[in-house]
Amino acid sequence: MLNGILVIDKDSGMTSADVVYHLRKALHIRKIGHAGTLDPEVTGVLPIAIGQATKLIEMMHTRPKAYIGSGLFGYRTDSYDTEGKVLEEKKLTEAFSASEIQDKMHSFKGTITQVPPIYSAVKVNGKHLYEYAREGIEVERPKREVEVYKYDLTRKPEFDSEKGEESFSFQIECSKGTYVRSLVNDLGEKMNTPAVMTHLRRVASSGFDISQAVKLDEIIKNPEKAAELIQPIDAFFKDYETIDLNEGKWLKVKNGALISLKTDAKSVALRYNGRVKAIYQKTAKGYRPKLMLLQNE
Repeated sequence: MLNGILVIDKDSGMTSADVVYHLRKALHIRKIGHAGTLDPEVTGVLPIAIGQATKLIEMMHTRPKAYIGSGLFGYRTDSYDTEGKVLEEKKLTEAFSASEIQDKMHSFKGTITQVPPIYSAVKVNGKHLYEYAREGIEVERPKREVEVYKYDLTRKPEFDSEKGEESFSFQIECSKGTYVRSLVNDLGEKMNTPAVMTHLRRVASSGFDISQAVKLDEIIKNPEKAAELIQPIDAFFKDYETIDLNEGKWLKVKNGALISLKTDAKSVALRYNGRVKAIYQKTAKGYRPKLMLLQNE
């Protein structure tokens, strides 16, 4: 039985659910789930939790994400990317400087309030926003607070005087729930010109990055390679303080008992026989279970 995180480099044109479906068929394992949905046209890091690792999915969602992508000043769509209906066009008569764009990008750093695109999976009254959009129903989109850690240009913008458009490339690091399409659209608003996202690739998520990723086709063609490429559950907790348990403490942890530990850490990874078996968190009376991983072998 596989236990761990398989980092998939998702191709364009496939949903995150499609990836899970194909892996279930290839690996003959039902206990599989993804952390952090990617839109079909977006490529890159999609962490797939397998076996005991499915218990980590909620925690995986909380880790920062990183993207590289590109945008274009000159028009705006209802989906904030090139897949949507054009709502506004405005030819640029002169280029924005790199410093102008960068300054506006930096204004988004920190905690911001964001409105998700109408074509998104956010739910209102039990229904996805994209469902309302397809039916032509107007609905108030819920605002949410997200954290932007980095929003930078990665190369000099390119101005096309004939088309009256300017393209730019960026890198973004952000918290869960952040819509990069909205950041591009909102950048345009700050520049007083329409903007649209033209390409997006996620390069890190849930503590894993693109260097650890494998193409889905590689696993489908050679399912046995999954055992070689899967990241162990313990890799997710590499930033935690780790404590090796003696036999006595292990017996208590197996039963989910309150224990005392010689540490002041808020959360600790408890290891037995070389594997993380539980995450315990500090309370006023001692350390209690936060997450049990007893079958992590």
